[in-house]
Amino acid sequence: MSESDPFDEIIAAETDRDPDLAVIEAGSRTLRTQGGPPQADVPARPEDPEVDEALREVEADLATRWGETKLEPSVSRIAALMDVLGEPQRSYPSIHITGTNGKTSTARMIESLLGAFELRTGRYTSPHVQSVTERISLDGAPVSAERFVETYRDIKPYIEMVDASQEYRLSFFEVLTGMAYAAFADAPVDVAVVEVGMGGSWDATNVIDGDVAVVTPIDLDHTDRLGSTPGEIAGEKSGIIKQGATVIMAQQPVDAAQVLLKKAVETDATVAREGLEFGVVSRQVAVGGQLLTLRGLGGEYTDVYLPLYGAHQAHNAAVALAAVEAFFGVGAQRAEPLDVDAVRKAFASVSSPGRLEIVRRSPTVVLDAAHNPAGARVTAEAVQEAFDFSRLIGVVGASGDKNVRGLLEAFEPVFAEVVVTQNSSHRAMDADELAGIAVEVFGEDRVQVEPRLPDALEAAITLAEEEGEFAGGGVLVTGSVITVGEARLLLGKG
Repeated sequence: MSESDPFDEIIAAETDRDPDLAVIEAGSRTLRTQGGPPQADVPARPEDPEVDEALREVEADLATRWGETKLEPSVSRIAALMDVLGEPQRSYPSIHITGTNGKTSTARMIESLLGAFELRTGRYTSPHVQSVTERISLDGAPVSAERFVETYRDIKPYIEMVDASQEYRLSFFEVLTGMAYAAFADAPVDVAVVEVGMGGSWDATNVIDGDVAVVTPIDLDHTDRLGSTPGEIAGEKSGIIKQGATVIMAQQPVDAAQVLLKKAVETDATVAREGLEFGVVSRQVAVGGQLLTLRGLGGEYTDVYLPLYGAHQAHNAAVALAAVEAFFGVGAQRAEPLDVDAVRKAFASVSSPGRLEIVRRSPTVVLDAAHNPAGARVTAEAVQEAFDFSRLIGVVGASGDKNVRGLLEAFEPVFAEVVVTQNSSHRAMDADELAGIAVEVFGEDRVQVEPRLPDALEAAITLAEEEGEFAGGGVLVTGSVITVGEARLLLGKG
C-alpha cells in the first residue's frame, strides 16, 4: 500500500463515472499487484482487451442511468420492457426472495440445492461485491463478460424504445433486471432464483410470479422508503406473494408476521413458517463452518456441513431447504423428503463472498457486508462463536443513509478498537463524521480515523499485530458491501 496506490489512481481517473462502477475498473489490476486471484464467483476484469473495452462501454452506459438509491416507485417501466421483449420472465418458474438481511446467501444456497438436483439455474442478486457481472449467474457461476455484453447489446434497442415512451428512463437496476430475465430465457434455465432489490411491490424484479416466495428476516432498513416499523416494511415486501404461491417465512417480528400472513390469506397462498413447519434442529461449530441438522417440510436432514459461519447462516440454510422442498412439492404433492446426499453435497459447496469471508491470515482479516444494526448484531455474534480472537479490530466504512450509530453499537462489545474510514462511493459517510459517532459509542481512546481505505486496513492490521504473532489478533472489515468489495480488491484472496 504505497503512496502511489494503483487502486486510488484508477478510481481517481474515473471521476466522470458512478464511483460504485469505478471501483470495478480497479479490480483485476489491483488484485494482480496484490498477488491473489479472486474466486471464480467474484470475477476479475476480462483479460482480453477487446472484451474489457466492450464491458467498460456497457458499464459507462449503465452509469448514465439512475443509480440504485434513486427510485420512482413503479413497475411500469420494467413491465413495458418485458412487454417489448416478449415477456421472457414468464418462460420459466421462479423462486422470489425478499427480506432485510440474508437474501443473497439464501439465494446462493437455493441455487446450489437446485443444481444438485440437475436443474439449470439462473440467479439474480444485488448488490455486487466486485464486478457487476456477478449479479447474473447461470448454472452457479456469473455470466462471462462476453455474455453480459452480448445480452446488453441484444436488448439495448428495446431499452431505448421504452426510454422514449416513458416519463423517466429505465434505471440502472431496471436495465440489469431486464438483462437477467432475458439471459435466463435465452439460456434457457429450468428455474430462476431472484432476489428483490428493495421492498417488494414496486421492485423491478416483481414482474415475475414466483411459484415460491421467500421472506428472510425483516428488520429496519431503508426506512425512508419502506416504512418505520417491521410491520410497515412487511407490507411493502409482501407484494411478492402472488396468487396460489407457497410462502417460506423465516422467523419474523410479530407485526411483520401478521402482515405477511394476512397477505397470504388474501392470495390463497400456502405458508410454511420457520420454527413450526421447518427449522434448525441442531448446529455445532465445525472447522471452516458448522454441522447442522435441519428439519424440512419432508423430515429431518442430518449431518449437513455448511462452510459458512454463524447462527444466521444456519437459519438461512433452513429457509433455503424449505424453499427448494416447496418448489419440488415436498409436503404438498409428495411426502418423501429430498435425497439427503444431494442436499449435503449442495450445502457443502455453498460460498457467499463478503459474508464472514476470510481473506488473509496472520493476522486473520475477515470481511462481512453487514450494513444495518440487525446485520451487525448477527455478525458480532457469529464472530465471537466462530473465531477465537483475543483482540478484534474493526474497520468500518458505512453509507450515509444507514443507521450508523446502531451498527456501531452492535459491534462495540466485540471490537477492542475501531478504525473508521470511507469507501469511494458518493454515498459513503465522511470519515470524520463517522468518527464523531464512533467516539460517542466507543470512546476517544478506541477510535482511529483513516479516510483512505488502504491506510485503514494497514492501521488495523498493525493494531491486530501488536499482541504478537501467535496472540490471536484479528481484523473485521464491515459497514457496507462497497467497503467490503474494495477491501477484497486490495487484499486479494487467500
